[in-house]
Formats: sequence, C-alpha cells, structure tokens
Amino acid sequence: MNKKISPKIYFVKLKTMLLIVFVLLPILSCDNSNNVNSNSDLTSILKKGKLVALTGYNAYSYFIYRGQPMGFEYELVKKLADDLGVKLEIVVVKEIDKMFEMLNKGEGDLIAFNLTVTKTRSQEVLFTNYHHTTQQVLVQRRPDNWRQMMVHEIENKLIRNPVELEGKTVYVRKGSSYLPRMINLSEEIGGEINIIEAESSTEELIKMVSEGKIDYTISDENIGLLNQAYYSNIDIETYVSLPQKVAWAVRKNSLTLFNTVNNWLIDLKKSADYYIIFNKYYKNRSAFKNRINSDYFSMTGGKLSEYDDLIKKYSNNLKWDWRILASLIYQESQFNTTAKSWAGAVGLMQLMPITIEQFKVKNPEDPSENLNAGIKYLGWLDDYWKDYVNSHDERMKFVIASYNIGYGHIIDARNLAEKFGGDPNVWYGNVETYLLLKADEKYYNDEVVKNGYCRGTETVDFVKEILNRFQLYKQLII
Repeated sequence: MNKKISPKIYFVKLKTMLLIVFVLLPILSCDNSNNVNSNSDLTSILKKGKLVALTGYNAYSYFIYRGQPMGFEYELVKKLADDLGVKLEIVVVKEIDKMFEMLNKGEGDLIAFNLTVTKTRSQEVLFTNYHHTTQQVLVQRRPDNWRQMMVHEIENKLIRNPVELEGKTVYVRKGSSYLPRMINLSEEIGGEINIIEAESSTEELIKMVSEGKIDYTISDENIGLLNQAYYSNIDIETYVSLPQKVAWAVRKNSLTLFNTVNNWLIDLKKSADYYIIFNKYYKNRSAFKNRINSDYFSMTGGKLSEYDDLIKKYSNNLKWDWRILASLIYQESQFNTTAKSWAGAVGLMQLMPITIEQFKVKNPEDPSENLNAGIKYLGWLDDYWKDYVNSHDERMKFVIASYNIGYGHIIDARNLAEKFGGDPNVWYGNVETYLLLKADEKYYNDEVVKNGYCRGTETVDFVKEILNRFQLYKQLII
C-alpha cells in the first residue's frame, strides 16, 4: 500500500510530536524501552552465547547465493560474533521502522544494516562508528534511445537541478531516510514535491524506474551504482543530499556493547579484511550483475541449487523440511557432485565407501543416486534413534551428528551423559558436551565408552552450522 505525504502536513505533525516529546521527556526516560537491558548488552550476549542481529534483505547487505549466506553486513557481523566467541543469529526484518521497534523491545542486540545516520534516528538508538559515507541521488530513466543521442541531448531530458523536482512525483521506500530528505528538499526549493511512500524496497523501486512504471525514486549513491550495472538505462548523477554517514545501531542503554563494537570497528578498518569485504559487495559491479541474473540468487531466482527439485523429492521420504537437507548437503559438498574428501567420501552427500557398497550405488557422482543413498542412510539413522529420542526436532540433531561421525560415538556420548547426570535425549548442552569430552582420556577410557577416543569438535560444529544455516534458509527460501 502506498501513502501520499504532504510536506506541509508532515511538518505540522512533526512539530506537534516534538512538543509532546519535550513535555513527556522526564516520563519517557523511565519508559520500559529504556529498561530492556538484559537482552541487549554485552554481558548477556556472552552469557547466552548468541548475538542476535536484525538486518534487511537486499543484494548487498544480506542474501543467499548458491546456498551460502552472504552480504556486506552479514560478513561483518559474522566476524564480530566470531571475535566475541558467540553464535550469530540473523533476524530478517522487512521494514526499517520495524527494526528500530524490535531493537528497542530487546528482540535483537543490534541492527546490522546500511542505516543512514540522522538526528531523528539518533533520538531512538545509538549509532556505532560509521562504516562509510554516501550521498542520496535521484534515480531517473534515460531517454529510450539514449545510446543514439548526443550527451547534451540526454542532459536536456534529465533533471540536473533538484529545483526541477517541483511538481514531480518521487517514490521513496517506507521508513527510509529518503522520506525526510525529500520533505526537507521540498521546503528548500519552495515548491511541492509529490512524495509517495512505498512498501517496495529501494531495489524494487529502481527496477520500476528502469521499466518505466514510475519516473523517479531516491537511492544511496553506492546502491545506485550497483544497480546501474544491471539497469543500464538509469541515471544517478543528480545529488539530492550532502554526504551522509552509514552505520549500525544498538539500544541506547547498551553502552558496553556500543563501545565494544566501536573499538572492534576501529581495529577492523585498520585491516585489509574490511576493504576486501566492502569492495566485494559495493565495488564489484560485474559480480552484482551476475548475482541478479542467477537462478541461485535468493532475491530473484529463489533457488539454492540446481538440485532443489531432487532434494525436495527425496526429503519427503525422510519427512524433513527440504531446506534442512539442503543445508546438510551444502555443508558436505557445497552442491558439488564431484566433491571428494581425503577419507574417500564422494558426491553431494559425501557418501563413504561403506555406504556406497551398502546401498549399491553404481555412480556416486550421479546426483540422483547419491541423494537416494544418502537419504536412505539418514532414514536408517532416524529409525535407529526413534527408540531413544521421541522428539522429531531433537532426534534430527542426533541423526545429523551420527551422519558426520558415526552413531557409535553418539551412543558413547549418551552413555556418558546418563552416567554423569546429563540428559541422554537432549543434544545441546548435554550429549554434545560429552561428545566433546571424548577427547579427554578420563572419558574415552570410561567403562561406558565402547568406541574410544574421538575429536567431537567437528561434529558439534557440523550440527550447529547446518541448523543455523537452515534458519537462514527458512527466512529467505520458500
């Protein structure tokens, strides 16, 4: 749904709101939103072992490409979580206003998105040190036959002075910093700009300009440059703002997290890693174009791999969500049918020689044969664990772990859990803990252990990474 905004009405409302805020400021300082600290400061994050990052879904901040979560914000916040020694949980929020609301309710620890720093937003949150700066630009369509025209002819048909926007209709993303900028610009030029606040993303609005469905929208310059690599008929050379800072945000009372992230960013920006990641997503226009054209880009193609249909077919036999199976396959082979490991595992599901023999696989590099055998083995493991673990979701962790290291070591870990007071039917914090302890002589020599030493770190990580990736797939892939 689109909503037409009158600049005059907007400023009347803004003045009223500011008056209310100043009158109620002492009361608001004691408001519940300022007291939600337990879910959002560093001590709590370290204690729960998880950083919850709110982000948006676009072609540069966060997306899935060929089964792999990617994006500038994703890679940076993943590095932050790794450096803090905690797990990363990504929560995709479609509306920018909703990100601020969720953050201040304690439903996330920080917003890891390309937010423009504004005074209004700074009243709601603490912005971290800025990542980079950008300027807002007018996105407009070049003339239909622009390739055959002289430069001056093209220029004559485009808006180069913002004053010329008077009387024009400009679409902006709802909740974005583009809305107040356009309202201010309307005041500055002394004439009305017809501003339409749209539910669509900035990328969708740029596409609509290119296709002639709308005439104008606003974008950050770096976003416009990326999209221009794909939509060659758009023009982004008219600036409508001064340079603006782009940063992440935390709650106002998350001061320890705020300082930690700022210091981390200072150090990161002294390294080559930051600039490699930035250039990867904001400078590499050809890679952007390739993503947009790909069937395996979650924003446009919506596929994880060319084997999605096969994975869906065989996952029905297992009664698993196909995206869990896809996450396992990505972990094993990155969807590479010819992948081979040092241990002799082959194909999409990295079948071991004994499994190939057991299920009479003629060609383990054939995706259908490989998937069929791998899922039969997963089904066998699932049947085995049904006698011990009733919960489908909990049992799935035991199956995945057994697929990685063999069910004998998991039996040992269950026995240890039972002997030392853990719950043998719960994976996280129980059986996984004793699997890790099987690298310790005291435990692998215990009388309840029948399969000896094992280094369980890889298996524990294997289960976590598959299930974490599944959560990401669920948010973006149907």
